[in-house]
Amino acid sequence: MKYVVCLKQTPDTTELPKITPEQALAGNEGATLVLNPWDEYAVEEGIRLKERFGGETVALSMGPESVDQALRSALAMGCDRAVRLWDPSFADSDYWSTALILARGIEKDGGADIIVTGKMSVDGNAAAVAHGIACKLGIPLLTQVARVVDVSDGRITVERLLDEGRETVTAPLPVVISVVKEINEPRYPTFIRIRKASRTPIPVLSAADLNIAPEEVGQAAARVRWTHLVKPEPKKRQVTIIEGDTPEEKARKLLDYLMDVEKVL
Repeated sequence: MKYVVCLKQTPDTTELPKITPEQALAGNEGATLVLNPWDEYAVEEGIRLKERFGGETVALSMGPESVDQALRSALAMGCDRAVRLWDPSFADSDYWSTALILARGIEKDGGADIIVTGKMSVDGNAAAVAHGIACKLGIPLLTQVARVVDVSDGRITVERLLDEGRETVTAPLPVVISVVKEINEPRYPTFIRIRKASRTPIPVLSAADLNIAPEEVGQAAARVRWTHLVKPEPKKRQVTIIEGDTPEEKARKLLDYLMDVEKVL
């Protein structure tokens, strides 16, 4: 069995509020870059699948040399190998082009039985790349996966987290699964794994390696363009103090406030 985890490097969430719309549009966030938090759950699940069913887990990402940091984080967690996809023509690729690049990278690396992605990235929030990978490879997609029940006889059974509850579904392999944070708790890398990951070579595949023409990716092929970004209005917070001489009186006033003012009861 082979599991490929597609991951992304994103700005640290603690620094996202400091990034201006102009920086985001220019692609120069000037923030600390880390492994996308949603993808930490994907990496963990890829490793757990290997531990449960055997095989190897490969971390895959598209981006310049700085992305090696995120890939090494995945290696330190327990992935067996990492592969980076990059070419100057890949710059400014939208979700569709990114999905094409990742799909070609998976094919070039020999394919995969299960492709794991996080629900979305904290910078784009589109949750679209997993769909694109499945479409480009022509294989099933299972989203909102909160538990992998079993992998056997060429099929995978998972539980999907829905608003109404949980849904159990089965699909043939190969398959793309997009996982949610309820699926696991990402492990902390050990010092030995961190040191080993820092010395592990990460091969880079170019557009020529992936048989991708310049007009297939980048701005030339973009179907989605960010033309206008604004920050949301700051949330107005109001603190209401419930006073009373006794706990009973405070509880009564709180109940009245929730019913008459907040209208949540």
